Amino acid sequence: MSSSTPLLAVDELSVVFGGRGSDEVRAVDGVSFTLEEGRVTGLVGESGCGKSVTSLALMGLLPDRGVRVGGSAVMRLPDGPVDLLKLPQRRMRDLRGSQLAMIFQDPLSSLNPVVPIGRQVTEILRRHRGMRGSAADKEAADLLDRVGIPDPGRRLREYPHQLSGGMRQRALIAMAVACRPRVMIADEPTTALDVTIQAQILELLRDLVTEEGTALLMITHDLGVVAGLCDDINVLYAGRAVETAPRAPLFADPTHPYTVGLLGSIPRLDAPRGERLTPIRGSVNDNIAWAQGCAFAPRCDHYTMECLQGPPELVAVGAAAGVEEGGRSGEGPAAAHVHRCVNPIRDADVTDRPTLDGSDGPDGDDEEERG
Repeated sequence: MSSSTPLLAVDELSVVFGGRGSDEVRAVDGVSFTLEEGRVTGLVGESGCGKSVTSLALMGLLPDRGVRVGGSAVMRLPDGPVDLLKLPQRRMRDLRGSQLAMIFQDPLSSLNPVVPIGRQVTEILRRHRGMRGSAADKEAADLLDRVGIPDPGRRLREYPHQLSGGMRQRALIAMAVACRPRVMIADEPTTALDVTIQAQILELLRDLVTEEGTALLMITHDLGVVAGLCDDINVLYAGRAVETAPRAPLFADPTHPYTVGLLGSIPRLDAPRGERLTPIRGSVNDNIAWAQGCAFAPRCDHYTMECLQGPPELVAVGAAAGVEEGGRSGEGPAAAHVHRCVNPIRDADVTDRPTLDGSDGPDGDDEEERG
């Protein structure tokens, strides 16, 4: 298999909770993306968009009952490709830690509180690399040193509560990279840290990806993290990918109304004095009733009838595809992908359309009161 083949190719991933029928919750719905060697791919969106469920599905950590997982997640391994979604748990346990690793959001709840840090790191070395005794202890100390934990020999003997939040997160990262995995997943790894420590952790992750050629999936709601770390970005909304693009074109020329709304909610240093932020009204949960159309329609000021007629498809726009259905035209080798029903912000006539919330429409009093 060629080295140009993605390390992980996720195709039409779906995760459904609950029984069949009206009571089921489709947390992830047809999400596709690839992870490449030495690159960071971002999954971004509000809470409830399906980001963490996506990561748990790829890691094989969802419960066995009450969950249906569909699609494929083909990972390139030295002995050939495997579909992670179809592997038995015994095989997944062999891969977790050795070829596939995850950095969780809260290190204090992820680390065992009654086991010293050193034993937790050396457990991985024993399980996947066959190291024992002083060799494992030395390797564990080297790992802590590599991720920037001072005095690693002493820290190996300490318990998680004796470390600061930043050090605990670094210890988790040391455990994740202990076996040089081909793919790493980081689920909001800097959320509970102060800004200075966040920057250090993100720099550490970027260095590890560059040095080891690892593919990193970064899950976050923080667009600042995405802008500083990710090479490629997938914007998720209500379990669907609504826009995917390389970092520069996505920030310079966002196309889907949800992406535009996310970027419009960020304070800017160059904003005119007195300019107010424009948050997206409502929440992700409002969209359950519109699962068969564009899930963002109830919150969108620019939806059209097309948005309500069926699940939108992702289409290529940009240099590789020219200009498509109101999409962007641009330069560069990589095309972005957006839902086919956009860009209504630029092209749609929104004056003659049904209302979804009982208001008089985009120019009515009810709409104005929501701000």
